[in-house]
Amino acid sequence: MKTDIQIAQEASMEPIQKVAAALGIEEEDLEFYGKYKAKLSDELWEKVKDRPDGKLILVTAINPTPAGEGKTTTTVGLGEAFGRLGKKAVIALREPSLGPCFGIKGGAAGGGYAQVVPMEDLNLHFTGDFHAITSANNLLAALLDNHIQQGNALGIDTRQVVWKRCLDMNDRVLRNVVVGLGSKGDGVVREDHFVITVASEIMAVLCLSNDMEDLKRRLGRMIVAYTREGKPVTAEELHATGAMAALLKDALKPNLIQTLEHTPALVHGGPFANIAHGCNSVRATKTALKLADYVVTEAGFGADLGAEKFFDIKCRKAGLKPDAVVLVATVRALKYNGGVPKDQLSSENLEALEKGIVNLEKHIENLQKYGVPVVVTLNSFITDTKAEISFVEKFCKDRGCEFAISEVWEKGGEGGIALAEKVLETLSTKESRFKVLYDDQQPLAAKIETIAKEIYGADGVVFTAAVAKELKHLTELGFGNLPVCMAKTQYSLSDDAALLGRPEHFTVNVREVYISAGAGFVVAITGAIMTMPGLPKKPAADSIDVEENGKITGLF
Repeated sequence: MKTDIQIAQEASMEPIQKVAAALGIEEEDLEFYGKYKAKLSDELWEKVKDRPDGKLILVTAINPTPAGEGKTTTTVGLGEAFGRLGKKAVIALREPSLGPCFGIKGGAAGGGYAQVVPMEDLNLHFTGDFHAITSANNLLAALLDNHIQQGNALGIDTRQVVWKRCLDMNDRVLRNVVVGLGSKGDGVVREDHFVITVASEIMAVLCLSNDMEDLKRRLGRMIVAYTREGKPVTAEELHATGAMAALLKDALKPNLIQTLEHTPALVHGGPFANIAHGCNSVRATKTALKLADYVVTEAGFGADLGAEKFFDIKCRKAGLKPDAVVLVATVRALKYNGGVPKDQLSSENLEALEKGIVNLEKHIENLQKYGVPVVVTLNSFITDTKAEISFVEKFCKDRGCEFAISEVWEKGGEGGIALAEKVLETLSTKESRFKVLYDDQQPLAAKIETIAKEIYGADGVVFTAAVAKELKHLTELGFGNLPVCMAKTQYSLSDDAALLGRPEHFTVNVREVYISAGAGFVVAITGAIMTMPGLPKKPAADSIDVEENGKITGLF
């Protein structure tokens, strides 16, 4: 079997204006980045904003395992399958971060014959959105430190600077640093920190903004520090809003590319779901809904993270109402949850499957809490046996879910027709009664506890004394009505990555909380999760190279 990059490099792409034309987008509304990439103009939204919305379909998954689940691959393949059925469809994805590309996880272009292209461009610099976000973030950091150096008129307490610098790379040594060393002219010495760009609040702000006016309003209210009296200091008070907005002017516009079968794909924004809100931009999703009859989008990692945040943060903030959810699983991953080692997953093992399918069961239950019809799809592997597939199918149907096999990795859109037909059937026969999990008026601690108990299955939550104090402080500052963005390991329903399946009798440990006032949510850091990842012993970067003719190799 060819590698993903070989398949992508052999693909015949259509000029991006032809892909756009299939959606009724005229060339004047495209801002070209070469032949196969373009941004959508601000004027396009004004032309389409009054059209009725298409159907919104979320693709999510069970907790990720080393066996692989194929959530993005399924998203892409489902969009391709809609195209084969003659449906007007768009997929809406997130942009990949360079951190995983050069680290261990890989890119975010799908796989096999269900990919978005140009794959190398997407996984590397793309249209420069992440560079713009990184620059805007670090401009604010520079203005903050300069303000302190130049007399500190706002009375900022250097021990209460909460704004962090960022870099779109896995670089653990930057988690905790000291800045300002050297002479008096080199700045004020203080402890500082880096996060990966996808965890920057500016990434969340960009993804949740409707337009430039909204973007500037959100940027301005971001809290960067506190005064010696405990008063929040915002980016607006540092006069940073306009300059940041100038850097983000083009990054705010959604990107249009295509799948291997020329299905239009809006790929925009890229927050991780384990440390951020894990969804592509509101602007891309809303635009897609005006351009197509069916919009297939994804949320990062497992449904306990990505789907929960899609519903409770993105949909709540943007007024979106999803019509159906596709929940991706694999027989291999379920057996892994049942205790089978990675090198033994190819053998039939119904006992392990029965033991591990409880992970899928919990995700089904969670999604049903939101009132959205659920279709479970098994991402097919050649080693899956008829008995294993039948077991999973019956399990799902017994719990009120539709079921379909997906073979999009091997067959592209053709392999997703059964899934697409099942989704279409679900859309026509089952009504979505979408609702969020908790009310805005619930106290912040109660929101965290609701997510931990209802979604993760925890017995309760342990708050450190510092966290309890900060939750009280944030409430006093007027942030108590905001939703909560949980930062948690993606590998388990709990905050302990080693607890597979459906853990019971555990508590979730919240070690830090902070406000993202511009994004409009409170972040809760649990367990050992890091907002700046590190590289593995053998990074993926070791295998990446460029040939004499400019052809990139080793990129998946």
